[in-house]
Amino acid sequence: MNGLTEIRWHGRGGQGAKTAALLLADVAFSIGKYVQGFPEYGPERMGAPVTAYDRISDKNIRVHSNIYDPDFVVVVDDTLLKDVDVTSGLKKDGAILINTEKDKEEIIPLLNGYEGEVHVINARKVCKETLGKYFPNTPMLAAIVKISKVIQEDVFLKEMETSLKHKFAKKPEVLEGNMKALKLALQEVC
Repeated sequence: MNGLTEIRWHGRGGQGAKTAALLLADVAFSIGKYVQGFPEYGPERMGAPVTAYDRISDKNIRVHSNIYDPDFVVVVDDTLLKDVDVTSGLKKDGAILINTEKDKEEIIPLLNGYEGEVHVINARKVCKETLGKYFPNTPMLAAIVKISKVIQEDVFLKEMETSLKHKFAKKPEVLEGNMKALKLALQEVC
């Protein structure tokens, strides 16, 4: 992958795909990587399909476009598999990560013949156990870090804790649940 990792995120408005993509870019930047993290805007309304992107590299990134041939795809809502060609351009030596309560074997037929790695995680279960509310972007963020190996897991957790402490300085109770969600997602993704 020539030191450049490209990730495309698919979600629905309000699920945090854009936020997760930007958080990943922030964490990668904080450890000295070159990054781009950006959404693609369309009809920005709750529940509408949204796309976001990450480019992460050890070298300066000179391309400034959407990502058409990603190394990794993250699907925050498995209902998108019926509406959006999430595997479009996805490299065979990459992988797709899907938030679903279904088994991987049930999901594969919905992937338009994609032949690369398929990973699933039940982000709803992770959120229920750690946050008490459904915020799928937190477990999806940790899961893609594990799959892509774009950042070492221990470094990722340390940097996320620092970021979340700053972001939730006035709500420290939110930090603990999010850190638990990140750690559990690293264990649960398969």
